[in-house]
Amino acid sequence: MAAGVLAVAVLGSLNTGPASAGEEAGADRTAAARARASYEAINTYFDAGKGLLLEEYPNTHDNPYSYVWPYSQAAIAAEDLAVVPGAGRAGSREADRRLAAYEFYWNSGTTPTGYDSYVRPPNGQGGDKFYDDNEWIGLQLIQRYKRTGDRAALARAKEIFTLVVHGWDTDPTHPCAGGVYWTQAPWSQDRNTVSNGPGAELGAHLYLLTRDKSYLTWAQKMYEWTQGCLLAPNGLYWDHIDLAGNIEKTQWSYNQGVMLGAGVLLYKATGNVQYLKDAKSVAEASLAFYNNPEILARNGAAFNSIWFKNLLILDSVAPDPRYRQAMKAYADYTWETNRDPATNLHNFRDGSVELLQQSGITQVYALLAWPRSKYHLLA
Repeated sequence: MAAGVLAVAVLGSLNTGPASAGEEAGADRTAAARARASYEAINTYFDAGKGLLLEEYPNTHDNPYSYVWPYSQAAIAAEDLAVVPGAGRAGSREADRRLAAYEFYWNSGTTPTGYDSYVRPPNGQGGDKFYDDNEWIGLQLIQRYKRTGDRAALARAKEIFTLVVHGWDTDPTHPCAGGVYWTQAPWSQDRNTVSNGPGAELGAHLYLLTRDKSYLTWAQKMYEWTQGCLLAPNGLYWDHIDLAGNIEKTQWSYNQGVMLGAGVLLYKATGNVQYLKDAKSVAEASLAFYNNPEILARNGAAFNSIWFKNLLILDSVAPDPRYRQAMKAYADYTWETNRDPATNLHNFRDGSVELLQQSGITQVYALLAWPRSKYHLLA
């Protein structure tokens, strides 16, 4: 991959012309150009027809379409781009198009309903439901609702939260009883930070939007379970605990993001300053821990984008210039070292370019292009 090329043409299909002076206040035009170029590369190289996408490019998988987890990150990238100054109607239409293709994954035949991990018949074989997959989509739907007022998006987010609550461990004999399982697949009984942190975020958002206290009660339960079972002595979160009580102690960047974001949202929901203190503590510990490009590279752009987005959620309530500075440093480094200037594809490993990682870095660029006045829309 070539390095050092910092200029990029803003690609026409998502660029609707100059933004107003008000829209541009606090926005980063370079980041906007990078986001549009990186997203256009998704449309160019990952298109699988029907509005769906490939898992990687070139695609070496037997499946003709991506799993829902990488697809969701591309759809979230489109949603993030819709807020970038200058996106206009074209940006909103692209977010609409990505949202529509989720229906290929929707399983209405289960109780509760939810998104399968792979496209359903007749286009694919479907797959087990993962609670975190559904939570990412739920959070995107919240962001969409806040941006557009789309009541159908809010209704679907509520359906997803019903699924998340269904995933709660109800057996009091389990070590660290409680917590949302990672998946419905029979081969895993793990309860993860990443199935509880975004669940708490989704519940807190739904409470803030509806004032239905059941959402807040569940959000607090998910948050407190993760605090009690997966918070490490260094102030960061471990990954998961199994039913034998074994803890997987890897500390991924996205786990820190979802928990600090949940703390911010619970502070907004309750006014309890301890939640905000918790969020600031995780932010401080994570900034110190993920403090060089090599560590961030091991986490991957998709995980890092979730961490950074949640740092901006914290910044919207408790401003700290270090959060965006860290995000910008990562974005600049990645643009220079992992991007092919001929294609604007970002390759983070030998071989094919992954949709998941291309989408993650696109989100990073897009959010850097947001004016701070729009951070209240983040979810």
